[in-house]
Amino acid sequence: MSKLIIALMLLISNLVYGAFPAPATSSKDMVVSGHLYATEVGNNILKAGGNAIDAAVAVGYALAVVHPCCGNIGGGGFMLIRFANGKSTFINFREKAPAHININQYIDQQGRVINDYLSTGHMNQGLQKPYLAVGIPGTVKGLNTALEKYGTKPLATVMAPAIKLAENGFNVLPGDASIFKLQEANFRNEPNVAKIFLKNNRTYLNGERLVQRELAQTLKNIAKNGSAGFYQGEVAEKIVTASSLGGGSITKEDLLNYTVTEAAPLQCDYKNFHIITTPPPGSGVTVCEALKILEAYPLRQFGFHSAMGSHYVLEAFRFSYADRNQFLGDPLFVANPVAKLLSPSHIQKIRTRIKPDRATPSSFIHFTTEGANTTAYVIVDKEGTAVSVSYTLNDYFGAKVIPGDTGFFLNNELADFTIKPNTANNYGLYQGWPNLMAPNKQPLSSMAPTIITQNNQLFMVIGTPGGSTIPSQLVNVILNVIEYGMNIQEAEDMPRFHMQWLPDRVYMEPFTFSVDTQRLLEKMGYQFQLGSPYGSLLWGAVAGILKDPTSHLLNGAMDSRRSNGAATGE
Repeated sequence: MSKLIIALMLLISNLVYGAFPAPATSSKDMVVSGHLYATEVGNNILKAGGNAIDAAVAVGYALAVVHPCCGNIGGGGFMLIRFANGKSTFINFREKAPAHININQYIDQQGRVINDYLSTGHMNQGLQKPYLAVGIPGTVKGLNTALEKYGTKPLATVMAPAIKLAENGFNVLPGDASIFKLQEANFRNEPNVAKIFLKNNRTYLNGERLVQRELAQTLKNIAKNGSAGFYQGEVAEKIVTASSLGGGSITKEDLLNYTVTEAAPLQCDYKNFHIITTPPPGSGVTVCEALKILEAYPLRQFGFHSAMGSHYVLEAFRFSYADRNQFLGDPLFVANPVAKLLSPSHIQKIRTRIKPDRATPSSFIHFTTEGANTTAYVIVDKEGTAVSVSYTLNDYFGAKVIPGDTGFFLNNELADFTIKPNTANNYGLYQGWPNLMAPNKQPLSSMAPTIITQNNQLFMVIGTPGGSTIPSQLVNVILNVIEYGMNIQEAEDMPRFHMQWLPDRVYMEPFTFSVDTQRLLEKMGYQFQLGSPYGSLLWGAVAGILKDPTSHLLNGAMDSRRSNGAATGE
């Protein structure tokens, strides 16, 4: 057993059987992100009089510097906002396929999908043709649009901390050093990446100072020229040139024509809690559908991770993921049947198919059709406005390429499309025609930033990375708080389990179930696999804020799986 696996097992063992860290507490505001330096940036923006949107944009740009595996300006994502007055909005800056994409490039002569052009399905292997996997980045325009519409600070002000961190450097933290080490071979494969991320032909060590002057120059262009500093001019030229040389299909028109959309969030109820989450192409539908199925079952009475309670949760995952994978896609291309999937009749139909004493074989769920890495952060300001952001490069460091001397990694987001319907991708997901790759289309995303209220008052703000496990992770944590009375840190740190319809198995972290519970579930027909669909022993890094309904204190926590993360409030 490798030292890394042993260390991970010790971590989760300590979390389950040892003392939990206390959540950060504040009576005013809270910032939770996957990196200490980015959390400090957001906190300082709030202290300087900025609102939650100002802080969210500042954190987004800061993470692009200090957390380059996952924070990004070369990817895309979602921002969910609930304003202090109770209104809410959803900003979609997901990547899009280039206009001249050709799906046949990803299929060999035998009709098989060439997944290694898109994703390796795990974190530490490079792609065969990385530029074929790159979608049009949306982060810059998404963050800037949010700031222009709902922020109070100038773009140059909220970007200044990120520029300083890139230009002057930052001291690498232990978690940074571990992630960099996993990528050492990939960094060496790209000379312009090696120049930045290797020192004396090895990755940076804990405490060493990483300077990224090329990224600083790109950020300065954006701070000076707004979104045009990325989607036009020299940065755009370098993206297009690199794509062309690498066999990709991104053009100047693709970048110039990229648009951000804003829509009403998806909303549903779980008992007396109101869920505000991500509509398609996000996966808030899956979160809502699973919770709606589970409303009828006395989970608290069954007990935390009991055989009976876990059985019903796994069945809820099975059916809600099956619906997700078969019916959902980019709303500009697909008539998503959201209302039908969340309707009482559909939910009740699913419940009638769930047996109390055995697992439903996934092969029994049939449909008729027409034919890991992300980062999440959450913020609440002193006025009560809440923001949950999830944005991604997809795999760790995305396509693992930097266009020219721009200093930022590009995504491999086209891996989230269906290339051949009802065929597993490298994340194990079987998806249908609605998510078929097409020009200018956004791939279906597992991301689901979520905000929960109770009695019209803010209750929880939550988000996580984790690929296909994102919806199940969020449901795990929500149930831990609502059903099992855990504080936000406990709820995040508890071991998690996942079921995504196909393959027909339960993925779990170490120590998720007792030996007796696992045996009972196996007798019901469940098959178990230690780890995730993408090969990681532990998965996710939930960022959460929980507001105490009595004291009104904000309790913030960053999942202990992300050792560099931090939650701070004034």
